[in-house]
Amino acid sequence: MEQGWDPDVKKFLLKVLNSISLVLLWMLVCATLGIYYKLGYTSGYPIIYPIIFYACMAITLYFVIRHLIKLWNK
Repeated sequence: MEQGWDPDVKKFLLKVLNSISLVLLWMLVCATLGIYYKLGYTSGYPIIYPIIFYACMAITLYFVIRHLIKLWNK
């Protein structure tokens, strides 16, 4: 008999931890690119850079949400 946590509880908590980690990583990358590299601002750069940045941000958000939905439907 296994000691410690119930395997179902362990799987659930790993799903929660993986979900939080993925969303925080996505947010950190977007904030770093948008603020530190100033891709989210229109001043000083041509207008195409913020448009491409926000489009890529929306596309990657779609893939993150799709991955989370698949993860939680298992």
